[in-house]
Formats: sequence, structure tokens, C-alpha cells
Amino acid sequence: MKLSIERAALLKAAGQAQSVVERRNTIPILANVLIEAEGDSASFRATDLDIEVVDRVPAQVERAGATTVPAVTLHEIVRKLPDGALVQLTDDPSTGRLEVRAGRSTFSLATLPKEDFPVMASSEYESNFSVPAGTLRRLFDKTRFAISTEETRYYLNGVYMHVAEGEDGKVLRCVATDGHRLARVDAPLPEGAENMPGVIVPRKTVLELRKLLDDDEASLAVSVSETKVRFATPDITLTSKVIDGTFPDYSRVIPYGNSRRLEVDAQEFAQAVDRVATVSSERSRAVKLTLDEDRLVLSVNAPDSGAAEEELAVAYGDERLEIGFNAKYLLEIASQVDRENAVFFFNSAGDPTLMREGNDTSAIYVVMPMRV
Repeated sequence: MKLSIERAALLKAAGQAQSVVERRNTIPILANVLIEAEGDSASFRATDLDIEVVDRVPAQVERAGATTVPAVTLHEIVRKLPDGALVQLTDDPSTGRLEVRAGRSTFSLATLPKEDFPVMASSEYESNFSVPAGTLRRLFDKTRFAISTEETRYYLNGVYMHVAEGEDGKVLRCVATDGHRLARVDAPLPEGAENMPGVIVPRKTVLELRKLLDDDEASLAVSVSETKVRFATPDITLTSKVIDGTFPDYSRVIPYGNSRRLEVDAQEFAQAVDRVATVSSERSRAVKLTLDEDRLVLSVNAPDSGAAEEELAVAYGDERLEIGFNAKYLLEIASQVDRENAVFFFNSAGDPTLMREGNDTSAIYVVMPMRV
């Protein structure tokens, strides 16, 4: 195998590969990226047996072939090469080495046989549809903060993507929760997605997928089966197993009857929470909200570190309410608001609170209060 490739294209492909491979693994081949050169392109394939990413980049292929090299080492080498360099990759099967050459730099990397590289079995996908990159980005960006990190509740370690009944008919919905907060975001149902099985997309897949969603002009081909999900752009294909578990009935924890309504400038609110939380004790991060006629007072009282208080002008017309929250949860939810105002709906100091972005009902957030 012998090919030449632009540094920028190689860096992107090697970066994608090295972020998928597991740093600590007992199977040496899983630390490698499979490079396959043919025609006028090269593909870079990496896997951790749960996720597989294939990145195709244009290349000048002198001699077709395939080999595998350590993904992290290759990425480090390419990262340190000068911008605009043309990188030449030459595989010598007799020595079991891949030579990486750019300008006056030459590196020789140990290879492992391409036959040993595990390729994820292809699945029969029950649903195939296309979604604009911007739509997918909104669905996953606004929900991923609520993914649980508790390994024991593994079925919460991802985003539940499914077809649901929205206000105006069926929608493509993403939900994540860790038991303390919940995010639920809807998007118009794409054509062909009507019979999609609901799947829990693992956290690592959500993070890898994010890298494919920056181009607003792009559309991704999405394929879903009971056990796998695949997202593909013309150049990159990301295939992942889904979490084998049942996502809980999240609709039971969404409070629809909360009548006390608070409207506040989202940015001002987030900044005020951040400021008063500076003195809160690291363990509880508790912040108290005291609501009165068009007035919100945020306060923190941490006996060992100090106290803080800040007042905000808000729209609130119900009876006085005192309620406490984890400051981190409030900040994460407030930072999801793209519109000017955040609208909170409270019931009592012990009940879950609902938040919306202005009048937009396609995204709702729930946060559990805490005693302060």
C-alpha cells in the first residue's frame, strides 16, 4: 500500500479514529486504525466493539492495499506535522511497518495484520431516513447534559431516541434523565421514520456523533434497528450498538399541573445563579429561590464558607414560594435556553419544577428540588 494524503484530511480522520479506540484495552488490535486505500480515496476504520467509525478521505493512491497502525500514535504524529504538508504512507508487509513521511520527517510504525481487525457485523435496519444536521444537533445537544453517569442504572446512560405523540401529531423525540433532572426535546418526524424502534443511544456515541453535526447544510442518513443505530454523512459512517435495556416511562415524572409561573431572562438568571453559587458548599451546591410579586431572590447560605444573595426583576404573580435546587442542575438547564426568556412552572417546594424556553413547547426540562 502506498498513498499520499493532505495533512488536514489525515488529521481529521486520525482524530476521529483515536477518539473511538479505547485507551486501555487488552486486545492490541483494538488500539489500531484500519487504513484501506483504493481508487482515489482512503478509509480509516476504528472500533471499540460497541462503536465503529469509518472516515473516507480523498487520497492519491499509488498502490492499493490495507494495514492497521496504532490510532493514537498516528494522530500524534500527524498533529505535529506542519500545516499544508503532504503526507506519504507506505506499507511494507515484509517488515511489518508503515512508513509515514512528510517533508524531511520520517516515522516507522509497527503494524498488525488487517485480517485481525474486527469489523462490526452489518445489521438489517428496520428504519432508514434522513435528518438535517442542525435538527439532530439540537435534539442531542439539549438532552445530553441529563444523561446519567451511574453505571448501575445503565439504561439511563444514553439518550432515548424514539417516535412519540406531540401536540400536533407524531414527532422524533430525544429524552435523557438521571433521576434528578430530565430533558425532552422534539423535532418534526422525518419521512420514513414512522416505524422506527425506540433506541437508547449510548453517551460515547452521542459525543462522537456531535463531531458530524457542525455543517448546517448537511443531512445525515440515519438507520435504526433494535440493536444498532447508524449515522452517515457522505464521508463518515458512525455505527453503534444501542443500550440493551428499557427506558423508564418518563412521562410520569413530567408535571403538567404546575400553576405558579415565573418568567425570567435566561442569561441574567444563569449568571446570577453562577455568582451566588460561588460560596455554596461543594457537596450540596444548594441555592434557594425565594419568589414574591415580580421579584426573585437567589440566596446561598453555607455556614463553613459564607453567604450570598442576589435579586432579579421577574414576571411572577403567584403567592410567595421558597424552593431549593442544586446550582449545577439549574445552570445546565438555563444554559439550554436559546430564546431570551426561561419560563418556570412550580407547584410546591417539594414537587418537580418544569422549565420551557419562552413559548416553545418542543423542548421541556424537569428538575427536582432539594431541601435548603
